[in-house]
Amino acid sequence: MALRVVVAEDNLLVREGIIKLLDHQDGLEVAGSGGTYDELIALVDRELPDVVLTDIRMPPSGTDEGIRAALALRESHPEVGVVVLSQYVDPAYALALLERGSEGRAYLLKERVSDGAQIVHAIEEVARGGSVIDPMVVEALVAQRTKRAASGLERLTPREREVLEQMAQGRNNAGIAQALFLSERAIEKHINSLFSKLGLSGEPDVHRRVKAVLLFLNEAGPGSPPG
Repeated sequence: MALRVVVAEDNLLVREGIIKLLDHQDGLEVAGSGGTYDELIALVDRELPDVVLTDIRMPPSGTDEGIRAALALRESHPEVGVVVLSQYVDPAYALALLERGSEGRAYLLKERVSDGAQIVHAIEEVARGGSVIDPMVVEALVAQRTKRAASGLERLTPREREVLEQMAQGRNNAGIAQALFLSERAIEKHINSLFSKLGLSGEPDVHRRVKAVLLFLNEAGPGSPPG
């Protein structure tokens, strides 16, 4: 069954280009399109899509409508995934998007629009509750956190660092437990401890995992693979 997508973009030519791109992808169906925040919210209410693909800046204010829509939909339609497209490598926008959790959210640069495979991947990922952040935005995020990352990570035990390294490789608790030959309960204890040491205890679990991994990648340096 095809994933139903609503497209929001105020530039008509760009919007039509995105729709044409999506129409040529197997497994996707464009359920509607609009060019303003209000049109986007109304479309979601009416069409109940699987995923929203939205520009970050649209009328009425032309500032952060895409981010505000993603946050509003988290409350009104939590099952709807959102892919935000932006021409700005601005960590503040990405962090705002993740404010209430990273599940079902993606932040991509508009230059990715020409790459159908990347757009399809992001749509499919958020539809199943995953998260995708553009690599260039991740680099900008980790570049901001050098001093804070070092001080927090230094407090981790060797085992906690191993667990965090496994998290950075995308493994869930069960996968980490298998890789380190530990019980899932032991992994949960290590993760709660490292969250506390990194000052992430008061945030939703998925969001904490994303931030912890960003801190780890920051220590490794942009472009350095974990492990």
